[in-house]
Amino acid sequence: MSQPPRRPRTLADARTEAEAAFKKTTTKVAELPPKPVAIPGVKEMVSLRIDQDVLEYFQDGGPGWQDRINEALRKAAGK
Repeated sequence: MSQPPRRPRTLADARTEAEAAFKKTTTKVAELPPKPVAIPGVKEMVSLRIDQDVLEYFQDGGPGWQDRINEALRKAAGK
């Protein structure tokens, strides 16, 4: 059995191949999963510079001064 003669390449074939190659390289990459939402009540240690008089104001209230600062910041942030 002999093989059929090869059909010469046409401009339409080249265009179809080029479009297929372009589509392969420009397809949308899967998006990264969304960042996890902050879990309520979980605290994170940070370093914060505040004025001495502000710190003394909260510390003068006794233990729990960090929670009071956190509450004041939440109120200021509208949460």
